[in-house]
Amino acid sequence: MAPRLRRRRHKKPPSVAPMVVTSPTVVTPVPLTLEKPGPSIDALGFFSLDNNVPGLSKLILQKLNMKSYEEYKLVVDGGTPVSGFGFRCPQEMFQRLEDTFRFCAHCRALPSGLSDSKVLRHCKRCRNVYYCGPECQRSDWPEHRKVCQELCLVAVDRLMEWLLVTGDFVLPSGPWPWPADVVQDWDTWFSMRGLQLEATLDAVLSSHAMTVLWASVGRPRPEPDVLQGSLKRLLTDTLSRPLTLGLGLRALGINSGKTGRSTVHVVGASHVETFLTGSGDYNELGYMFPGHLGLHVIMVGIDVATSFLQSTGSSTPETGTILLSGHRGLYHDFWEEHVETGQIAHPDMAVAFHPGFHASPTLMETWLPTLLLLRDYKIPTLLTVYSHQELAASLQILVDLDTHIIACGANPFASLKPEQVYSNPNKQPVYCSAYYIMFRGSSWQLDKRQLEENIDGGV
Repeated sequence: MAPRLRRRRHKKPPSVAPMVVTSPTVVTPVPLTLEKPGPSIDALGFFSLDNNVPGLSKLILQKLNMKSYEEYKLVVDGGTPVSGFGFRCPQEMFQRLEDTFRFCAHCRALPSGLSDSKVLRHCKRCRNVYYCGPECQRSDWPEHRKVCQELCLVAVDRLMEWLLVTGDFVLPSGPWPWPADVVQDWDTWFSMRGLQLEATLDAVLSSHAMTVLWASVGRPRPEPDVLQGSLKRLLTDTLSRPLTLGLGLRALGINSGKTGRSTVHVVGASHVETFLTGSGDYNELGYMFPGHLGLHVIMVGIDVATSFLQSTGSSTPETGTILLSGHRGLYHDFWEEHVETGQIAHPDMAVAFHPGFHASPTLMETWLPTLLLLRDYKIPTLLTVYSHQELAASLQILVDLDTHIIACGANPFASLKPEQVYSNPNKQPVYCSAYYIMFRGSSWQLDKRQLEENIDGGV
């Protein structure tokens, strides 16, 4: 059982500007348990689409030739596709994927709800939102105009991302030619990669795969500078997680050169962190720490993709290498079964990319044992969030849990790829890992007698 939280008045959330505070106080570690499994954040996200556009989840399944969410999840997890899933040609695939975005951005009408005289047509500027008629489009323009230009980028990136899936866009890699402490953000990273990056982008732009892609989507091919910009955004989206992880190792003072290797746990990992993720995707993290003795990154979550579990190992990383491995389950269960028993080393750092515990009481209930575990075992922890609003809400929760906030602020390695809210396309796009929070331990201390009293009293 975890120590019972003291009753306290709400505090004003800390400033979102980067800050540094004193070292955390000590709290005796106490094992944590949870009797029931938590919900899948992937499932909650999928079915929440219907809250804003009733019937959207059913439309998505229909266009993907699937009968249920379970079939959808099977494919997302990297499992064997069910009979009926698939497309006869790239043209059909891109058309059906685009059809999942077809609903009126103003009145939320789906194609099945329109009269025979109405057809959904996209905005000619961004080609990314649809309307059932001129009246809805005119009524929606005051809101849509705020995001129309940014959604132009979303529409291109959504198609260009296919090149990452097929492996036709291979990111530049190799040891960093600059000292690691010089590379502080994307501007310096792009400058460091310089000619290598330029050659990589030119090769992709002139490739046969690029020609096939735009011949299959049924729309004019954008200008080279537009496509190059998209490739750069996709690159930052792929590398944001490993470089953000490296940012945490730097800021929290983790010694990557220590004897016995370093271990990082990615908590609450889902298909986003694991589907199509290969052993080489975290090489950039290794180049960020030249001379490291091996880094083991363990993805833990109930939505870890099956393909990731099957393709990753569990041995000790060799000097200078990054080892990725996965475990499907709740983190506090993983801790008790593998860390407490000594099968897996205590983490030098824990990371949670977009945990989302601020979004609903259900998710907060699931995350609470893990947050308390990380707090009470004084594990240096890094969290990322999408927006300023999420940052403020998450900080307030962590403050109420008496975690010791070390730092928070804008992430210099945030993804530059805008993320559209699927069922609310005119909502301001967000960016993956836009902000970070770092904490370690608790902001208060209990003596042994008080701790025992709280344990006996229950949560």
